Amino acid sequence: MAADPVGPAGRGATTIADRVVAKIAARAAREAVEAVPPGGSKPHASVVVQRDIARVSVSLELGYPVDLGRQCGAVRSHVMRRVRELVGMEVPEVTVHVERLHSPRTAREPSGRGLR
Repeated sequence: MAADPVGPAGRGATTIADRVVAKIAARAAREAVEAVPPGGSKPHASVVVQRDIARVSVSLELGYPVDLGRQCGAVRSHVMRRVRELVGMEVPEVTVHVERLHSPRTAREPSGRGLR
């Protein structure tokens, strides 16, 4: 087998679009929360990538009651790990925004208020 005449620097670079990293981060957040509350929307993410570093912002909805600190910590660590594993980027920061809490009572009452 002949040696590769082009060295590693001459082969080019692989770039991964921000939207791809955002989709991976959103999927990782979904994996971490396990279930979207009834009437809730799936987590979504946005990222800012500079070289091999991704700063991630995740927005999600959770069921109520929930241990917010534990759940947000689980999302943070899972998103960091999955982006690093799948994309090879370091993720020094994952900001988690809880947009809404869904209570079981609200899910049963479509209007959010009971009429008497």
